[in-house]
This record gives sequence, C-alpha cells and structure tokens, in this order.
Amino acid sequence: MPRTFVWHRTRGPKVTPKEQAPTDGKVQIRQVRSGIGKDWRQKQTLEALGLKHHQDVVVQQDSASLRGMIKRVRHLVEVTPVTE
Repeated sequence: MPRTFVWHRTRGPKVTPKEQAPTDGKVQIRQVRSGIGKDWRQKQTLEALGLKHHQDVVVQQDSASLRGMIKRVRHLVEVTPVTE
C-alpha cells in the first residue's frame, strides 16, 4: 500500500516566537487562518479556545494549559496580551 503522507522538513513556519511564561493577565486570541483541511485535533483545539470561525476574537485568562493549546495551533492564531 502506498504512503499517503510524507513529512517535509521544509514545510511549516521557519521561525516561531519564543514562548513566554504565563502571566496573571489575559490574552487576546485572534484566528487568522481557517481550520478547513486541518487535522481534527487542531479543529477541536480551536473550538476549545472558543474560536468559531475565521477572524474570530476571544479573550482568555492566561495559563499554562492555554499556552499549550495555543502552541498546537500557533500557525492559525495570533496572540496579543490585553492591557486592562
């Protein structure tokens, strides 16, 4: 049976921003790319973050678990800290 998936090391983001430690504040998460055609885990992660569609914006309390979810879909979202 032929292989249907081939991993290419040249695909994907060239550089990802350094991970910052979770703060006590809040972060604004904006979905900048669609989840169509992505893995089911990435789609469920977007849903768990509260993002329903492209260009949707949510504000969440920063935590280690939230940072883990953001890391999984970092190529689909844009994260900015919220100043209150």
